[in-house]
Amino acid sequence: MIIENKGIKTDKFYVPPFTLNEGEIIIINLFNGPRFHETEMFLKDLFSGKTPHKNVIIHKKMTFVEHFGESKFRYIFYPMTVGEYLKKNANPASPYSEKIYETEWINKKIKVNTLAGNPRRLLTLYSTLSKTQNIIFDLVGQDPMGAKETYKIVKEVVKKGGSAILLDGYDDMKNDCTKYIELQWAQE
Repeated sequence: MIIENKGIKTDKFYVPPFTLNEGEIIIINLFNGPRFHETEMFLKDLFSGKTPHKNVIIHKKMTFVEHFGESKFRYIFYPMTVGEYLKKNANPASPYSEKIYETEWINKKIKVNTLAGNPRRLLTLYSTLSKTQNIIFDLVGQDPMGAKETYKIVKEVVKKGGSAILLDGYDDMKNDCTKYIELQWAQE
């Protein structure tokens, strides 16, 4: 068992109980809306163990696939390249550390801030997968094709003994996961 959630209740929402085991992918539908980001960040911190909660027991560390970001100064004067990003954030011993280069037009000198949403998210996904196979991720900033590609990559990792939680705003993949959970918003 990776995570045991006995139910998370706040004044704004309720997440029903679930367990996450090796080889499973859980989708938690947060429903898109004005509170999506705030709720996603709260749950990410809970499930990665950053914020303790009496009803969430973490047996194995989970890692959130962070979004790429850099300071405005760096963005203007010295933008980070793909090669620099991987050197700083990926495990070079893992095959995932070089996987982004399978996209023929991406090389070490490409500036990350010039990448569109899909390849930029793949870069951060591969970097995270080079260090762990237990991840929490989202599909924010990706078009439908990129989202499907990302999900397919994660499913392959899960088949090989990994585990994943997708914090999503839609239900279009609810029949393509181990467990599907809908967050329940409190009545206002």
